[in-house]
Amino acid sequence: MGSIRTPKPVMFFASIIFSEQGILNRARDMVSKIIGKELESTPYMPFHHTDYYNDEMGTDLMRLFILYEGLIDRQRLPEIKEGTNEIELILSNEGKRRVNIDPGYISLENLILATTKGYTHRIYIDRGIYGDLTLMFYKGTFRPLEWTYPDYREEKVIDLFNGWRALLKEGIAHYNQSIKV
Repeated sequence: MGSIRTPKPVMFFASIIFSEQGILNRARDMVSKIIGKELESTPYMPFHHTDYYNDEMGTDLMRLFILYEGLIDRQRLPEIKEGTNEIELILSNEGKRRVNIDPGYISLENLILATTKGYTHRIYIDRGIYGDLTLMFYKGTFRPLEWTYPDYREEKVIDLFNGWRALLKEGIAHYNQSIKV
């Protein structure tokens, strides 16, 4: 029988899809109030993987990923997803979203996105929120799975998350050293 242990902390990130700079700026400020201070963010990237958001948000959509500072308890994922859903609602116009915010976390073993939609590979967490196993860390890199979204399969995105995982690993090592002292 294995012994019960508290899982290692994680680092949270958000994917933000948008078309208007002003809405992005407001969303970033609001998300930081929920998760914490931004540590890094990517340049804006064209979001062309699906037309799913076009009716609500228009075309020529852009996306960025943001990594937040600090080691955080992964159990905060449902609370954070509820908060980002609320931000999407606040920033909507006539019932249409103007921003899509997908929070998730990076652990040493995988990358999990928060979602309100259940599916075969999504595990119910709490408060109507599921964890979507999006990438798994295996043989030195994050790897996509059969159901991984196309944009999360891109080499540049996997490289980004590998780099952010290295920051997480450093943070955990530093945290463990401070406990031993």
